[in-house]
Amino acid sequence: MHGTIFTLLKRYVQTQYDHSTWLKLVEAANLESGDFSHKEVYPDEHIYALIGQAATKIGISAGELHEKFGEYLVPDLMYMYQKYINPDWRTLEMLENTEHSLHNQVRREHPENSPPVLQVKRLNDNEVMINYVSQRRMSGLAIGIVRGLAAYYDEADRIDVMPTTSEDGERVQIHVRRSSK
Repeated sequence: MHGTIFTLLKRYVQTQYDHSTWLKLVEAANLESGDFSHKEVYPDEHIYALIGQAATKIGISAGELHEKFGEYLVPDLMYMYQKYINPDWRTLEMLENTEHSLHNQVRREHPENSPPVLQVKRLNDNEVMINYVSQRRMSGLAIGIVRGLAAYYDEADRIDVMPTTSEDGERVQIHVRRSSK
């Protein structure tokens, strides 16, 4: 997992709670340090351990925490990848173009990185179906990012996000629909 995700998770925990909570999570996850470089890649087990400890501490499932964290990530991701994003896109267009415009770029610039594969099919003007494929089984993060994108584009009240398969699988379908509210 890319160090940027760890850095943002640390900031998320510190923002929602405090720095001592972060230190306690790092200790409970049996990690040597809670400092991560955005230039490094770390074992996926580190993020699983941190998310698992955080979810236990606040009393929600790891999937729910992934979703909340995914929503939180969006403004930073949009800033980091702004040069690849068409300013005319809205939520569905962003989803439709993420794999080609962002994930492929990440893979080219950082071959050691492995963002999930998103196969996005436009069903009509107001719907897309996302096939999330990742051995990490972190589709909750993807669902949170979709919700975060809707908020970013000021469409949160118009976007419905509906996982249509189990959220803990390697392959998860996410149906996203924009209503005309």
